[in-house]
Amino acid sequence: MAEAKRRLAHDLPRPTWVFARHQTAARGRLGRGWANPKGNFSATLVMRPEGSPTAAALRSFLAANAVFEALAMHANRDALALKWPNDVLLNDGKVAGILLESAGLGSVIEWLSIGVGVNLIHSPQATPDMAIRPVSLLEETGARVDAREFLFTLADCYATEERILERLGFQPIRERWLERAARLGELITARTGREEITGRFDTVDEIGQLVLTTAKGKIKIPAADVYF
Repeated sequence: MAEAKRRLAHDLPRPTWVFARHQTAARGRLGRGWANPKGNFSATLVMRPEGSPTAAALRSFLAANAVFEALAMHANRDALALKWPNDVLLNDGKVAGILLESAGLGSVIEWLSIGVGVNLIHSPQATPDMAIRPVSLLEETGARVDAREFLFTLADCYATEERILERLGFQPIRERWLERAARLGELITARTGREEITGRFDTVDEIGQLVLTTAKGKIKIPAADVYF
């Protein structure tokens, strides 16, 4: 993601994937560490989308759908699921994570980068602060996938999601994400920076917020870590 941001200074003419063969400073959401051993996948798509920061943030759902489809080339679709807000699960373990960064002025976004990390070969050691255990594609399925080849598949899958967004809007993206959502209709816990909220996972709304039904009624949550 740092390299993608640096390349923006050269005025990239079109959306561009930046692929890392090796990382020295991998990171995840909220500045958390992200382990990226040799053989795993790490790449960032950088673009200059039109619209507001809120609209740009919806691309995390496009990316999740694309990663799901790319992994489904090598794993049983029924073993895959999407965990709000930005994880992909395989056999109930975290196999991939997505991280968005953007910058702009006021209501206009200047650039957006979508970082994707996938445990193709190795899974990092679990730590107490992890919401869910890490897994790898190889360990869970026996499929050994080259990271560069995975990039080509993912890029094609993501391009399809962008075409759907352009022609049909966010609704079909949202519907497909919900069809694959982990624990939809079940009790989950969302931890924000201020509180912990437990409720039934009802849906994700039209701007990507998590919607829970609690004892106090429906609550919409724009950002949180989810536990179940």
